[in-house]
Amino acid sequence: MKASRPASLRKHHPGIIVPKCKPRRFYGQGVPEVDLSKLAGKLIVVEGADGSGRSTQIARLVAWLEGSGHATVQVGLKRSTLVSEELDQAQQGNILSHTTLSLFYATDFADQLENIILPGLRAGLMVLADRYIYTLMVRDMVRGMDEAWLKNLYGIALAPDVVFYLNVQPQELIARNFAKKQALDYWESGMDLGLSRDMFDCFLQYQALVAAKFREIQRTYGFTIVDGHRSPEEINVELRRRIQSVLEG
Repeated sequence: MKASRPASLRKHHPGIIVPKCKPRRFYGQGVPEVDLSKLAGKLIVVEGADGSGRSTQIARLVAWLEGSGHATVQVGLKRSTLVSEELDQAQQGNILSHTTLSLFYATDFADQLENIILPGLRAGLMVLADRYIYTLMVRDMVRGMDEAWLKNLYGIALAPDVVFYLNVQPQELIARNFAKKQALDYWESGMDLGLSRDMFDCFLQYQALVAAKFREIQRTYGFTIVDGHRSPEEINVELRRRIQSVLEG
């Protein structure tokens, strides 16, 4: 029996088709003077509501990637050293208009993009994002913001290598949030929209609107919708399998 041809040689064999990596791109105008060909790392995004299992899956992915020899760095909402504290304070008082709050979050994202995401990718790191522009856009669209305006606002964003949306029904999200925190979050319940005076009912209505909007923009951005009702182990196996194909692509 002949020995199999080494993988390094198979890639160049004329009879074998090797999948090509998607070219790097920004969604819009991008960040000036960024050489996309120099971004050697991978940008991996996990989306989903509070209680969907995002944090659990990211922690497992970090352990898996670092155990496989890949250095990682993490980003997420309200983690910018520039505006995160001010944004948190403003939300506690619920004093901002929808437009101002949207610009606040966009500033938080832009700061992390310039100072963590892009430098991390240049260094060849695996950048894991605990939510990305999709959550920000969906939240704003549910609150009546113009989609074209939002696409222009987040035109600076780099298209990730892979995006997962952990889809969990609102009723299950309530159970998980109470099991973990014994309470529902004001903003995750959409209480600022006045959908209902009852926080439980408001949460169900708001999360249903968010989920519907995620399914809608999935047709534009092509991310993977993952069934979040399964065990963490089953979900992690799926995420790792899909990420592995990106790493080998």
